[in-house]
Amino acid sequence: MNPLDATTLEIALRAVSDSLADAKAQQETVVICGGAALICLGFISRRTKDVDVLAGVDHELGLTDPRPFSAALKTAINETAKALGLPANWLNAGPADQVLAGLPEGFLSRLQRRDYGTHLTVYLPDRLDLIHLKLFAGVDQGPGRHWSDLKALNPTPAEMLAAARWVLGQDAGEVFPEIVRHALTQHEHAAIADQL
Repeated sequence: MNPLDATTLEIALRAVSDSLADAKAQQETVVICGGAALICLGFISRRTKDVDVLAGVDHELGLTDPRPFSAALKTAINETAKALGLPANWLNAGPADQVLAGLPEGFLSRLQRRDYGTHLTVYLPDRLDLIHLKLFAGVDQGPGRHWSDLKALNPTPAEMLAAARWVLGQDAGEVFPEIVRHALTQHEHAAIADQL
């Protein structure tokens, strides 16, 4: 299966739009996050195995749970996977629970819009929000690509502190603050850990 680089990602998202158009389906609007969002925004050049859909967007309701995907979107995803040699779940709603858990204040107002053809609109989180989400993923999942992605976002100390304070609110467990502080210290952010 082919991983997604910037070019393949663009082709894949346009293919989904074209498939939806061919089916005369409704336009789909999603918020993506993770590595795919960083690739789209030019922060990283690595490849990613999938595209994480964080939310849907409703002009009246704001961010919505994207699950379940519409039948037309599922078909478009499958057709694109077969055409481009991608995994069946290359576009998925894995992180959608985060909308229910809460997002950084002002997240919706900072989203950046990208249109892929006529039938797919993708919203991308602002850099500040990606810092928050990547720090949480790094704390939650340990060493790996989340920390290198976070480094690529080049957060200022103030941005890291804001993100760390938000991350603390994501888990009410008694030991979680210590886990956050330890992760920050392990990744050269001891000064931030000391302020929590």
